[in-house]
Amino acid sequence: MKIYGIDFTSRPSRRKPITCLECCLEGPRLEAGALTEWRDFAGFETALQRSGPWIAGIDFPFGQSRTFIENIGWPETWAGYVDHATGLGRDGFRAALDGYRASRAPGDKEHRRATDRATGAISPQKLYGTPVGLMFFEGAQRLRKVDVRIPGLQEGDPERIVVETYPGVLARRLIGKQSYKQDTRSKQTTERDEARSRLLKLILDGKTQAIYGLKVEADPSLAEDPSGDRLDALLCAIQAAWAWTRRAKGFGMPDAMDCLEGAIADPIGR
Repeated sequence: MKIYGIDFTSRPSRRKPITCLECCLEGPRLEAGALTEWRDFAGFETALQRSGPWIAGIDFPFGQSRTFIENIGWPETWAGYVDHATGLGRDGFRAALDGYRASRAPGDKEHRRATDRATGAISPQKLYGTPVGLMFFEGAQRLRKVDVRIPGLQEGDPERIVVETYPGVLARRLIGKQSYKQDTRSKQTTERDEARSRLLKLILDGKTQAIYGLKVEADPSLAEDPSGDRLDALLCAIQAAWAWTRRAKGFGMPDAMDCLEGAIADPIGR
């Protein structure tokens, strides 16, 4: 089976592209292959329209929390509120989230989905620091546009399957909360370099096999990228491959998954 691991960004560029690692899954063996970087959304959209069968794991929140959707009064279906957000435009979407936060009491401004709480992910409303809110805005509308299947959220083409992934939960299993990546050059340290190398070595040595059921083979050079995007693409591929092995059981989605929120493909969220 062809597996894609995709590290996403809300504003792709030459300096910060969308990074895709193509892998092949044969039985329990996941072998990493070609690496592709897209400097614009057009390349990303074109790739998602390739003929299947394939499954891709993409690192951005596919949904918003039920609490937020109900409070702000957006359509109470995933397709409905994604289309509504798209219609606002990027600036309008940002203004809507800023306005919502401004009207809320401290501690009740940004809400997490059930899957975020289970995996330790931040709120998909977040616009600053790691702007996952903007990643949702740019990513979810494109998944709608190319009509892929998203288990639990969108029927789409059954030969082109996409699941939400989150490399952080996998990395923490192996190296705890140690930082292993940084986009800002002045903050790229030897300690982070060593953490990436250690993380990849643990994966290649089979330390995740008991959790994900996969034996991973990849080029050690994936750890050389100080931004961590290439290594994160591999972690996304591992989670996507795990979801494929669980396809007979809803691709590993939680039994009680909220159809407004979606869920991250990882055993911890079960």
